[in-house]
Amino acid sequence: MGIFSFFHKPTEFFSAKDKEQIVKAIRNAEKETSGEVRIYVESRNPMVDVMDRAAEIFFKLKMQNTDDRNAVLLYIAMKDKELALFGDEGIYNKVGAEYWNSEVKNMIAQFSKENISNGIELCITHIGQTLKEKFPYDATIDRNELPDDIVFG
Repeated sequence: MGIFSFFHKPTEFFSAKDKEQIVKAIRNAEKETSGEVRIYVESRNPMVDVMDRAAEIFFKLKMQNTDDRNAVLLYIAMKDKELALFGDEGIYNKVGAEYWNSEVKNMIAQFSKENISNGIELCITHIGQTLKEKFPYDATIDRNELPDDIVFG
């Protein structure tokens, strides 16, 4: 440890290509829906329960402020190997708990094959299809309510 160790560059979880792939998946998923998808990635979950942390981040990012309450947060704690999907009440009530559990299982299957960015992309695509079905895009009133970038904690 050197004297300037506090200038240490933070860990990069994704390559530039992976980040581009994930952001593109978010934009594609949101094209045909009023729903919103965000990704939050951090090294470690500072809380005990992963869903509590996902909820905390969801509200910190003000995702509950979408008009139709149809935002979805994909939360990942890389070193803790934890992930959660947190859907606002509008989308959660339309699809139920089993939907979210199934999507998490699909992502875990991809992650266990070391396909993290592909697993994220696949999950975003599935969520986008569901949002499109439940909250179709209306060009007269819909707008991109939340940023599409990946948030790193």
